[in-house]
Amino acid sequence: MFKKILLTTAFVALASTAALAGEGAAGSAMVLTAIMIGAGIGMGLGALGTGIGMGSAIQGATEGIARNPNASGKIMTAMIIGLAMIESLAIYTLVIALILLFANPFEAAFLIG
Repeated sequence: MFKKILLTTAFVALASTAALAGEGAAGSAMVLTAIMIGAGIGMGLGALGTGIGMGSAIQGATEGIARNPNASGKIMTAMIIGLAMIESLAIYTLVIALILLFANPFEAAFLIG
């Protein structure tokens, strides 16, 4: 499965370099397609990383509460604050993906022709 993802990513990277060399509407359509694929992959990786981080934090908190039930209030407070900070990373990834999709800072560079 990892090989398929790696090969697909390599193909998209190679196809996008060919699209950057193109002129006119066809080249800009390829660039927009590459931006859409990149935003999707970036959001997927961002969600994967934050999901793993949140799972790890919750695992540590539940183990800590199981070892010392009297400290559950402090552990829960620290865990909630940590989860909020981890979730902010996923929100930043979403914001960057939305900027690439809708504000499109690369549009002026590729629609000159």
